[in-house]
Amino acid sequence: MTDNRVLIAGAGPVGMVAAARLVQAGIPVTVFEAGSDLSTQSRASTFHPPTLDMLAELGVADRLIEQGLAAPYVQYRSRSEGLLGRFDFGEIADLTDHPYRLQCEQWRLCRALLEKLGTEPDFEICFDSPVKEMTQDETGVTVTLGEGDAARTRTGRWLIGADGASSVVRQSNGIGFEGFTWAERFLVVTTTADLRALVPDLDTVTYVADPEQWNFFLEIPTAWRVMFPVPNDMSDDQALEPGYGDGLLQKVLPKTDMDLPVEHRTLYRVHQRVADTFQKGRIFLAGDAAHINNPLGGMGMNGGIHDAVNLTGRMISVWNGDAGDDELNRYDLQRRQVTEEHVQTITIQNKRDLEAKTPEDRAAYRDAMARRMEDADVRRSFLQRIGMFNSLARAAELG
Repeated sequence: MTDNRVLIAGAGPVGMVAAARLVQAGIPVTVFEAGSDLSTQSRASTFHPPTLDMLAELGVADRLIEQGLAAPYVQYRSRSEGLLGRFDFGEIADLTDHPYRLQCEQWRLCRALLEKLGTEPDFEICFDSPVKEMTQDETGVTVTLGEGDAARTRTGRWLIGADGASSVVRQSNGIGFEGFTWAERFLVVTTTADLRALVPDLDTVTYVADPEQWNFFLEIPTAWRVMFPVPNDMSDDQALEPGYGDGLLQKVLPKTDMDLPVEHRTLYRVHQRVADTFQKGRIFLAGDAAHINNPLGGMGMNGGIHDAVNLTGRMISVWNGDAGDDELNRYDLQRRQVTEEHVQTITIQNKRDLEAKTPEDRAAYRDAMARRMEDADVRRSFLQRIGMFNSLARAAELG
């Protein structure tokens, strides 16, 4: 017999949002997490306005806002020319209850959702339970957890694979993950220094273009993250040397005698990939399991949460008998196409703008920013684009 519940692989922000949406609708859920607890790694930290609206419906937005930093402005600069554009989400406050980006580490969302779901009878979470294998038939999905003598199985009506970029769910179902890997790696230096004391007009979210060494300033509670590209001919060990990262940080800031304490140095490869399909029968992919992109624009986690909201909305309709199973087929069409048209396109262009090498490309970027600053309609459209309103509107168009 198939258990009448939804199975979810992965207790990251995408898996936990999916669980919360389903439980809120009275649908039993079991989440399988490979780790012994929720991850506290400091990964994504940007929540866009429409994402906050979605989280408000789950009753956790206020808690995140209390713990995070509201960033109503996004700033774009050039190392050689200074400020190119500064954009205020307040100009599109008519579209959202949250006219700002919120900077708050993703683990705080997972923790808030777990605390909210912990007493719900329809919610179950199993730690130390990596999903290793799965099969499906016309009635449901069976997953195998663990290996050898410790292996056990569970069944459910559907399975959501929210188990990250190395998704076992995706790989076990033979779903391709096409795309490319950028030649450069990204180095993130986290400092507790007061960078506004050095750059008074710095905004919480600030992009700085330069053909040789662009960078990105991102403020989170109690610290700043500063991101740099690392040449592909430099070894990982060299890139993680304190002197290298500290030198990059000093280079992009005014000269100072201030101590710049560095808490973390993180180096990682950056990919742009989209799964060949987000659905295989009763098995679905969401978040990083379905798509990954560079972090310039903060669209990865947000896109994953949008996946979860879209998919669970369809599951709720089918579960309640308001729609047939074919309703679930719209998920792949909608979310995969939107990912390719918006998230992938925008994040790739963001990187190319910051690193523009030729005078012509740099002038095009500068002129585009000038048009946005001068024309209220163009500026409004730009804010909807970078805030991910346009991607959601496009998904709605697709039906």
